[in-house]
Amino acid sequence: MEEKKLTGAESLELISRMIETTKKRMEVGSGNKFLLYGYSAVALSVAVFLLIRFTGDPRWNFAWFLMFIPGMVDAAASRKRRPAVVTYMDGVLSGMWRIVGALFFLTVIVLCAMAFVYGVADFSLMLPLGLLYACFGTSVTGIVIKEPWLVCMPLVGFVAAVGMLVSYALPVDDCRLYWGLWFGLSFLVMMVVPGHIINRKAKRACSGN
Repeated sequence: MEEKKLTGAESLELISRMIETTKKRMEVGSGNKFLLYGYSAVALSVAVFLLIRFTGDPRWNFAWFLMFIPGMVDAAASRKRRPAVVTYMDGVLSGMWRIVGALFFLTVIVLCAMAFVYGVADFSLMLPLGLLYACFGTSVTGIVIKEPWLVCMPLVGFVAAVGMLVSYALPVDDCRLYWGLWFGLSFLVMMVVPGHIINRKAKRACSGN
């Protein structure tokens, strides 16, 4: 069977159609996904900060591992609502977020290995590193679906993550105590705000139809 060769115009039209299809799916179904991760990070950041502040026990930082729960909830929900037709762009986004999730997991493995080999590891580094991974994933998603809010807002998180890493070397004892709040604020800006904007656009589009 001979394959049909597409002209340049047909190729551009096909790519545009795939982007538009992916964008519509993102608008209808995935604004809530950003809200899930965003609000979870905000709530957990405030809770961990207050618990450490009032108890003085840094072991409450291990509560940050609860951030894996929204990921499991999202994965289970995604399996149930998987579309019948998956475009190339859908596959790109899905694969990219799997890589982001793998980076989170590998970072935990590396820190655990360091704790086992050297007897010490600073798990607080998960906050700036995890924030960088999330910023990357969110911005790439915005580029693919052509949503400017998702492209630009993660820059706030990037600045916060770099600030955390720079402050790591500063001789300030309680500097890392506020990392969690920076983390939560970054997720509020780069996921909660765009998530609500995407949902509002989806409602407007549906009402227009």
